[in-house]
Amino acid sequence: MSFEDKLKNTGEDLGGKAKEAAGKVTGDKDTEAEGKMDQVGAEVKDKASEFSEKAKDAAGDLGANIKAAAEKLKEGFTDK
Repeated sequence: MSFEDKLKNTGEDLGGKAKEAAGKVTGDKDTEAEGKMDQVGAEVKDKASEFSEKAKDAAGDLGANIKAAAEKLKEGFTDK
């Protein structure tokens, strides 16, 4: 996740907390709920980005392992 995305999500989370608090103070349940949803949205974006990065790393590792296995097979056929 880029620094800018992380900063945006943090801003969205903090904004959501402020909105939730304002809703509680004023008794506005809709504003309070919107604030909670903003926080959840920011967290979901963070988790999705983390998952995407881990999946990309795993795919790279898998590719390297497949390449290494193919090289071993190739060596086995050329040695005989």
